[in-house]
Amino acid sequence: MLVGNPKPGSRTLSAALHLHRELVGTEPDLVVDLATHGPALVDWADPAVDDLVAQVGRAQLVVVACPTYKATYTGLLKLFLDRFAVGQLGGVAVPLMLGAGPAHALAPELGLAPLLTHLGAVVPAGGLYVLDKAHDDPAAYTDWLDRARPVVDRLLAA
Repeated sequence: MLVGNPKPGSRTLSAALHLHRELVGTEPDLVVDLATHGPALVDWADPAVDDLVAQVGRAQLVVVACPTYKATYTGLLKLFLDRFAVGQLGGVAVPLMLGAGPAHALAPELGLAPLLTHLGAVVPAGGLYVLDKAHDDPAAYTDWLDRARPVVDRLLAA
């Protein structure tokens, strides 16, 4: 799981954990809350960040979550994803974005999903946009999960 919110321990992190648990019934093996890595993210020689890139790249399922900033994903998330080579993100990716209002509901589909696909991930169910105020309401995820869960299950079983 990869969270690009500049605030550690954010609502975005909570939403991503909820989504992962609902998709596969378990806690994620890896949680990368980028806000906790600070200046290491701008050090292109940092071995710990390189290791995180490798681990995320090998994950079978990665929920990639961030708040919506200026109608797209955060610079913090972009900074981390810039470390990936094309094709290095090898599993199933689920783009999740939180936002203040419905005006940016297409941000996961128009910005984040194409980037994850470019990096090599399979994005089978489209992105999920959740209003900030509903991040802790399971009903905000239900319709998307009903559509996505069978597809994700099939891909992870293959």
